[in-house]
Amino acid sequence: MKFSYYPGCTLRNKAKDLDAYARASAKALGFELEELSDWQCCGGVYPLGTDEIASKLSSVRALAQADEKGQSLVTLCSACHHVLKRVNDDMANVEDIRTRANNYMKLDKPYTGQTKVLHFLEVLRDEIGFDTLKEKVVNPLTGRKIGAYYGCLLLRPGKVMAFDDPENPQIIEDFIQALGAEPVVYPYRNECCGGYISLKEPDMAKNMCKTIEESAKGFGAEALITACPLCRYNLNKTQSDLPVYYFTELLAEALGVKEEALK
Repeated sequence: MKFSYYPGCTLRNKAKDLDAYARASAKALGFELEELSDWQCCGGVYPLGTDEIASKLSSVRALAQADEKGQSLVTLCSACHHVLKRVNDDMANVEDIRTRANNYMKLDKPYTGQTKVLHFLEVLRDEIGFDTLKEKVVNPLTGRKIGAYYGCLLLRPGKVMAFDDPENPQIIEDFIQALGAEPVVYPYRNECCGGYISLKEPDMAKNMCKTIEESAKGFGAEALITACPLCRYNLNKTQSDLPVYYFTELLAEALGVKEEALK
């Protein structure tokens, strides 16, 4: 099983270890991430201007490349996933954007939003299956109480992202359980960490993260797990005693490939 892979900027620079954990885990689970040859930054933020086209073109290029290979497009980062999936929805359903993007890029064939965009967690749930993942675990995280932190971008807007129930998601809790740990459900797991205001309003973002972490600890969590590099960065900046992990790190640990991944 092979997927086109869009790593995104953070996971190919500041967080190369998180990328390495994902690749090693994929290999252990029997599928391959085939990195796109000339991907470019997705911009990190989906542009809300209805006439904005230029900042969507890098996403269209990546989506079209995956289509040429006949593969689904997988990413690890919730921001990349968010932008790629929303641009893909535009290319499928917004005629003006589709026409302008195709006219500008002059692709061999027009791209019309046919590529399936998946987050790595969706691959685990829908393509591999959490029961199979559980069978592959060699170092179960037994006794660890871990809270899922979803943040904003994986879940909203619900109809376009179609990732999980935006009000009561379950996918990361199921993932935690498959690794042998105990998932902790707490009220602020879907609330914003202040991601995009962390530079302009750092104190506000810090207070938002503290509220999330205090909520998780109050319900018994001993650690948090997230699928967004920016969420992980913001949550770690509070210097709380609550560890915050990226999901690929715990996945690699449970599959017994963590040390091998960094060689």
